[in-house]
Amino acid sequence: MARRPRHLSAEDKALWKKVADSTNRLHPARPLADLPAKNPTPPKERQPKARHPAFQLGQNAKTNALPHDLSPSLSNSVASQPVSMDRKTFGKMKKGRLSPESRIDLHGMTIAQAHPVLIRFILDAAAADRRLVLVITGKGKHRDDGGPIPVRHGVLRHQVPHWLNSMPLKQHVLQISEAHLKHGGQGAYYVYLRRRR
Repeated sequence: MARRPRHLSAEDKALWKKVADSTNRLHPARPLADLPAKNPTPPKERQPKARHPAFQLGQNAKTNALPHDLSPSLSNSVASQPVSMDRKTFGKMKKGRLSPESRIDLHGMTIAQAHPVLIRFILDAAAADRRLVLVITGKGKHRDDGGPIPVRHGVLRHQVPHWLNSMPLKQHVLQISEAHLKHGGQGAYYVYLRRRR
């Protein structure tokens, strides 16, 4: 296939000139005096004075700094999960009126030790058709050394909800909730299991 030439022929140029002459300009040309200057000088305005409340020597300044912990607290994240079980039973469980059918204490265990123990405990409880079990993690030791990066305490306390919401335990767990004070409070979790089918 032959390429078309890139330049216009004499006939095309004449036709284009005829069309261009018959048109009217959309925006008429403005005189140069109306065009804005390249670097216009802004008019001088009065700058508003900053108003500061009176401050006296020895007075503490108010800080508006936000806390640096951007993730929600563990209690808030567990409590924000939707209720998947019967609301009346959930209310009784949160108030400590239901007694756990079995419990496990993970105090003093490392993550590597606690994970398989928790999996075995939940699977055994589900096989025995238990509904409410108590997982005691402890609150953890506060080990903040004052460095620039905050250190969370209670490794198991933070890890157990993740384990319960992942396979193979997820299919057996219906609801996770922080335990009532008489069953351990923030250092323990109620785990409500599904019925066997």
